[in-house]
Amino acid sequence: MDSGYPDVLAIGTMSGTSMDGVDVAAITTDGASVSAFGPTHASPYSAGDRAILRAALKEAASASNEERAPDFAEASRIVTERHAEAIEAFCREHRIAARDVGVVGFHGQTVIHRPERALTVQIGDAHALASRLGIPVVYDLRQADMRAGGQGAPLVPVFHRALAARCALKAPVAFLNLGGVANVTYIGRDGSLIAFDTGPANALLDDWAMQHTGQAADFDGRLSGSGQVDRKRLAELMEDPYFDEPAPKSLDRDHFAGTASSIISGLAAQEGAATLAGFTVESVAAALRHFPEPPQAWVVSGGGVNNPVILQGLADRLQVPVSRAEDYGLSSEFMEAQAFGYLAVRALRGLPLSYPGTTGVKVAMPGGAVALPGTAA
Repeated sequence: MDSGYPDVLAIGTMSGTSMDGVDVAAITTDGASVSAFGPTHASPYSAGDRAILRAALKEAASASNEERAPDFAEASRIVTERHAEAIEAFCREHRIAARDVGVVGFHGQTVIHRPERALTVQIGDAHALASRLGIPVVYDLRQADMRAGGQGAPLVPVFHRALAARCALKAPVAFLNLGGVANVTYIGRDGSLIAFDTGPANALLDDWAMQHTGQAADFDGRLSGSGQVDRKRLAELMEDPYFDEPAPKSLDRDHFAGTASSIISGLAAQEGAATLAGFTVESVAAALRHFPEPPQAWVVSGGGVNNPVILQGLADRLQVPVSRAEDYGLSSEFMEAQAFGYLAVRALRGLPLSYPGTTGVKVAMPGGAVALPGTAA
C-alpha cells in the first residue's frame, strides 16, 4: 500500500476504558503503510486521577454532546495535563524534538459512548495540548462518522489491515483487542473489513477483582484461574440480545455491568472471576456468526493478553492459532496508541478512517479535526 504521500513521524496516544493511564507511541507512516515503529511510553494515572475520571463517567450518563456535566471540566483538565506530561516525558527520554514530529493523535478519554443515541463524548482539550507541545494535534476522531450515521467505533480496523499487510498475514485473519471492551477486526481475502465490539473483556473482571479483592485487576489470571466457571450463569450472560445483533455494532464500557452483577451475585470471588473470563471467551466465539468464513488465525492485543486464562480459553474455543501480537513483532500494549498516530496522519491527508463494514457508515468516511499551536477551540 502506498498513499503517494511522504512518511511522517507521528505520536499517538491512548487512554482507554480501563483508565489506567496514558500510552504514548511513535510511528512512521504515510497514512497507508507503516514504515517503522518507534519507541513507546506508559504513564499511569494516580489514584486521585482515576477517581476524578470515574466520577466523570457517572456524570456522563445524563450528558449530551451539547451539555457537559459539571465535573467534566476538572476531568478534562486532568486528561489534557497527563497527556502533555506523558508526551513531554516520552520526547525527553527518547530525544525527540517537537520540530521533528508531524502530528500528535489525541483520542482523549471516552466518558460515554452510546451509538444508539448518536452520542459519544471524549474529554480533553486538544488546543491546549497543541499549544503546550508546539505540535499540531488531531482530535475528535469519532464525530464525523457518527454524524454520518455510523457507530463511531471501532476506528482501529484500517490500522489492523496495514499491520496484516506489513506482517504478510494470510487472510482471512482476525485482530482481537482485549481492552475494557473487546473488539475484533476481520480482514477478508479481498482486504475487506468487518469490525465490531464483541462484548466484555477486562472491564467486568477488573471491577469484580476490585470489589472482592481490592486489586485493580485479575493480575496474571490468578483469580479467574483458581475458580470454576458456573456454566448455568454463563449461559444466562450469553442471552444478552447484543450478541445476535448484526455487525457492525459497538458497546459502552458498562453495557453488561448491571445484568452481569445480578447474574453472578453470590458467587465466590474465584468462581465469579472464572465465569466472567468465560464470558469474554464465549462472547468472542459468538463473533464467528458474523464472519463470512472463520479466520485462519487470531492476533490478540490489549491488556487481556496478560490473562492466560482468557488466552487459553480462546485457543480451546476457537480451535485455530491464537497468538499475542508480539509473536508477529507487534505490540500488544501499545497497538492502540500506535493506531491513533497512524489515524492522525490519515486524518491530515483526508483518507478514510471508517468504513461501512467497520462502523455501519454508508460510505468510507474521513474524520478528525486539527488543533494548531497557538489556536483556541
